[in-house]
Amino acid sequence: QVHLIESGGGLVPAGGSLRLSCVATGRAGTLYAMGWFRQPPGKEREFVASIRWNGRVIYYADSVKGRFAIFGDNAKNTVYLQMNSLKPDDTAVYYCAATFGGSWSGGYWGQGTQVTVSS
Repeated sequence: QVHLIESGGGLVPAGGSLRLSCVATGRAGTLYAMGWFRQPPGKEREFVASIRWNGRVIYYADSVKGRFAIFGDNAKNTVYLQMNSLKPDDTAVYYCAATFGGSWSGGYWGQGTQVTVSS
């Protein structure tokens, strides 16, 4: 079993920054990829960013490109999401996810951390 522990959410004014952290514990082994998703109020969960450890391949949602950065340490199964120039539309519950190579939906998920951006 793999457990994902997130931290770093909070309340921030528009234009501010936050850094989210996520560490995978338990039988994490060598994960294939880790990522971040978010669920805004009243909306579906959506992809934010991901990093594939082999080759350090990184993907971002268009809505966060240039403002968010994902990075981490695969040896420690730890991933971060640096969020800059935050907007009220970024308000959501942010979830860390991890996979050994299958789909995200078949992988592991954290409990979520609330990020609220005030206007």
